[in-house]
Amino acid sequence: MKRLCFALDLKEEEKLISEYKEYHTKVWPEIVESIKNAGIINLEIYLVINRLFMIMEVNDTFSIEKKAKKDKDNLKVQEWEQLMWLYQKSLPTANPGEKWMLMEKIYDL
Repeated sequence: MKRLCFALDLKEEEKLISEYKEYHTKVWPEIVESIKNAGIINLEIYLVINRLFMIMEVNDTFSIEKKAKKDKDNLKVQEWEQLMWLYQKSLPTANPGEKWMLMEKIYDL
């Protein structure tokens, strides 16, 4: 099993952050299914102020590229992503339209 970590920001508005958190208390079943079908075993998202930190534990079949391709072809995932984009904003160093950025692991105890 492999662990991947990502970062993303939310727009700095309390109301929007609150709504974003609420959506994540009841993630659409189709989204959960697409996550599991991609080989993601566990997924957690943490928040500090407006910075999101996501930890994914994935199996050996998982591929970021394969997940992106499947997501592009999944209308429900695209609908969810469009909705989430109302709350999210790219990190300052992200490419245009890029959301979650893969983080580099720099320490391990």
